[in-house]
Amino acid sequence: MKILIRKARILDPSQGLDQEGDLLVEEGRIVALDREISIEGPVEVIEARGLWLMPGLIDLHVHLREPGEEWKEDLESGSRAAAAGGFTAVACMPNTRPPNDSPEVTRYILSRAREVNLVRIYPVACISKAQQGETLAPFGELREAGAVAVSDDGHPVRDAGLMRLALEYARSFDLPVISHAEEPGLSAGGQVNEGPISARLGLKGIPAEAEEVAVFRDAALARLTGHPVHLAHVSTAGAVAVLRRAKEEGWPVTAETAPHYFTLTEEAVLGYNTNAKVNPPLRSETDREAIREALAEGVIDAIATDHAPHSPLEKEVEFPAAAFGLIGLETAVPLTLKLVREGLISPLRMAELLSTNPARILKVPGGTLRPSSPADLTLIDPEAVWVVTEEDLHSKSKNSPFLGWEMQGRAVLTMVGGRIVWRR
Repeated sequence: MKILIRKARILDPSQGLDQEGDLLVEEGRIVALDREISIEGPVEVIEARGLWLMPGLIDLHVHLREPGEEWKEDLESGSRAAAAGGFTAVACMPNTRPPNDSPEVTRYILSRAREVNLVRIYPVACISKAQQGETLAPFGELREAGAVAVSDDGHPVRDAGLMRLALEYARSFDLPVISHAEEPGLSAGGQVNEGPISARLGLKGIPAEAEEVAVFRDAALARLTGHPVHLAHVSTAGAVAVLRRAKEEGWPVTAETAPHYFTLTEEAVLGYNTNAKVNPPLRSETDREAIREALAEGVIDAIATDHAPHSPLEKEVEFPAAAFGLIGLETAVPLTLKLVREGLISPLRMAELLSTNPARILKVPGGTLRPSSPADLTLIDPEAVWVVTEEDLHSKSKNSPFLGWEMQGRAVLTMVGGRIVWRR
């Protein structure tokens, strides 16, 4: 069956398009895009006036917890949350149990993804065996098994020599390297951002420099090796300054931030709110403003959720014992739309941050609505008003600091390969 999406606002950075028009899907691919499409014969028509049509959103950074911690999340529940949030593809980090440091684990994830058959799931494999930071994982075998990138996310690569070797080794297999930029000598034992809030709560702080030192190190190693590094979850003004300088000098560096870093500050942890306990921690208002400006300027290339589900067993405990992380797949669209409404970024820039650039960084299909491309797309109602509740979230875990918030904007249809996997 052909599907005609009619009278949507089409936003496609890959073609520089921001116009009202129609889009036709047939046999899993986009076959036509124009201001008006006339078609005869059987066709499903989706009236989309007032809706935004973007290339399918791609999340560079999620934790789906399978294998090993399926009580928090699994590939099926994570895929449902992704589809409901407007994401057609997600890249799942390797800190599972066991970690994804072998082709067997990579193949297991891809096999389960085919069984679930909702969104595209791209496994990210480990940089080091068991994420111990001692010996490199077998990049070639992991790439052959289907890994799209390598990272020790959840753990920094402590040894600069090993990180240099990882970049050089990854270059041989054209593997993107994703850096969890953290200097553990500065962050060890920390709970929240170091500053007045940490002092007020009596909690050990994590200084911004713990991120900034590591961001500079890995950016410099990318310059040294000539192989790109992608910096995950950037949260500080100092890290933004390093990135800006690196890009001005042509270093091969890209970066992402997460919606919680441009929406919340360290004040969200007041009252010992464990749902706002994340790593890196929520920072100061100065840092939040720097992140927002970096998104507008292009210093930060992508928005990723760092979706990190945890059960009440890990969150409804004393703050120092609580796990780091929050869920974000279903709140990313409205939080990013807020930047659009505030005039900080354009709708086209939003599509670039959430779709086109993530596809480019991961070197995966998507990020475009060009005819002949796979029909991965997202329809967004920018005016829909809704309240975040546990009952409305599709993730198994409910550890969101945005529970009870009134949001504006959400995905109303998600299509993967011409198949509607979510419709509100």
